[in-house]
Amino acid sequence: MIPVKALLLDVDDTLFSTTEFAKLARRNSIQAMIELGLDVAPAAALTEPTQATPQFSSNYQHHYDKLLRRLPRESLRGINPALYVAAGVVAYHETKFRQLEPFPDAREALEAIHEKTDLIIGILTEGLEIKQAEKIIRLGITPLLHPTAVFISDQVGISKPNPKLYRFALQTLGLDGPEVIYVGDNPENDIVPAHEVGMITVRYRGSGRHSSRSSPVEPDFEITNYGQLTEILRREYGLPL
Repeated sequence: MIPVKALLLDVDDTLFSTTEFAKLARRNSIQAMIELGLDVAPAAALTEPTQATPQFSSNYQHHYDKLLRRLPRESLRGINPALYVAAGVVAYHETKFRQLEPFPDAREALEAIHEKTDLIIGILTEGLEIKQAEKIIRLGITPLLHPTAVFISDQVGISKPNPKLYRFALQTLGLDGPEVIYVGDNPENDIVPAHEVGMITVRYRGSGRHSSRSSPVEPDFEITNYGQLTEILRREYGLPL
């Protein structure tokens, strides 16, 4: 058996529930705008940020501007729309301060792997450079990560599901595919390209938006919690966990 030398993980809906966090943050943002004076029903207002995500991607920075433009002018009650946007943005960021944290069992598992094994622990994530880096910092896992094993698609210049992103990670670490375990939730973006470059694939099936989707490629393992990941590392790869 080829010894496993590294564990790379996706971030969104793998290390924390991006789906649930986004719902909460949007609700808080809309509530802050309503408290400022916006005359709109919360349920109706929430449809715009939700609809804008597939139209403009989750990295689009003007969801609230679009919302205000689609509302009747009188809904603003004469208040400068920039103040509404700012109220929404502040509430979103305050939610990040309070609520963005890893799954409890994920933190526990990574701490055990860091303390008890020689595995390189790293991140391979899709998204904007600073936005993803901020998530990693807020999750509080940076002390557990190898300094050269953080790969953000925007920073590398290659997006998922391009397998070149995964090959870049392997080349940077000086490892071959079978020496690396990759954990992700998205079958097309995570499992397929990681499998293509020969990595050991672990699909995390939590409650995220990809959890019910079938995978074009069968992962090597599936988990619903991180205790199962440490068990795989112990049972299948002989790691002292």
